[in-house]
Amino acid sequence: MTAVPGGDYNPDMQRRALGRTGLELSLLGFGGFHLVEVTRGEASWLLNTYLDRGGNYIETAAQYGDGISERKIGEAVSHRRSEFVLATKTGKRTRAEALASLERSLANLRTDHVDLFFMHEPQTVAEARAILAPGGAMEAFAEAKRAGKARFVAVSGHGRPAGILHSVQNHPYDVLMTGFNYLDRFNYPQLEGELLPLCQAKGVGVLGMKALGDGYLHRDPATAIRYTLSLPIASLVIGINSREYLEQDLRIVERFRPLAGKEKERLYRTAPELGDYVCRLCGKCRNGAGLDPQEVFLLEGLFDRQMDSQRVVQPAAYALQERLKHWFDQTAWAREEYGRLAARVDPQRDYTALNRLCPYGINIDRKLKVAHAKLTAGEYLA
Repeated sequence: MTAVPGGDYNPDMQRRALGRTGLELSLLGFGGFHLVEVTRGEASWLLNTYLDRGGNYIETAAQYGDGISERKIGEAVSHRRSEFVLATKTGKRTRAEALASLERSLANLRTDHVDLFFMHEPQTVAEARAILAPGGAMEAFAEAKRAGKARFVAVSGHGRPAGILHSVQNHPYDVLMTGFNYLDRFNYPQLEGELLPLCQAKGVGVLGMKALGDGYLHRDPATAIRYTLSLPIASLVIGINSREYLEQDLRIVERFRPLAGKEKERLYRTAPELGDYVCRLCGKCRNGAGLDPQEVFLLEGLFDRQMDSQRVVQPAAYALQERLKHWFDQTAWAREEYGRLAARVDPQRDYTALNRLCPYGINIDRKLKVAHAKLTAGEYLA
């Protein structure tokens, strides 16, 4: 770490290549969602301090506060436009609507172009196809690129990556952004196991977000950030709405060193948010007796990110869990897919013999019955 006058931070924050775009991004990206929560003056201080400390990626979306985030960014840093890579998103699916969305964003941001234009949150394959269909939003990007209003096209999404995986498989997107953290690794294993390798093979730049699991992993932000930055991503985008959080995030990133393999294994074993409830997908309980517990637990992860263990927890923890467990709105998928399983949980059966197979101390018998309750009309453990 290079010392500079007035502090011990490095103003030249480490940068990584963003796929085949030719862009190089700072490890810490500034996410604009939470700017809707602060005054214009505070937004200006946060954004300018971020740039002063070596950050160079600012991201927002048309729908963040119905343009409020974009306008605050435009007011605060449009005079420094050459110093950073700028991204915005649209949730529109047709050419005309996406073009109108981009024009409004450019006016809000006080710029003549964005570097990345995101097709935001195609959750399903059908949505991904709509973007690429004749008259779809991808035609808007092609037109904007010809006019010099958008340089690269990107796709972003949350939770199970059905829509964004189809997007990358079927179109030469330049950039992808999704959530990576050590909780959702075990809820949506396709993210690290399939989507990330696919992007690497295709030269698609990858941006990470949700390193703290939407705040669920708040107990150890340094480890959570290190975990995500240890993946092959170009930058980690974090929403920032206070000077305290900005300073914390900058210092973590300025001191970044990758998690070693043994550190990751220790994290998987000891992280309190995983505890003795979240399935680590080790496969040791898959005993070939008809029912596949891991298959059930993956659907539980889709349902509520395995956040609700149906145990009594402290009020603050309960409030956070209830706020976040259905954050990605994929519960209907989980229940539909559970209903199609060839072998489902029998709430009257004794599965305790599986408990001794779990190296993480999970009560498999109870967890199976909790998952079954969630994934059926019962919802709560009887």
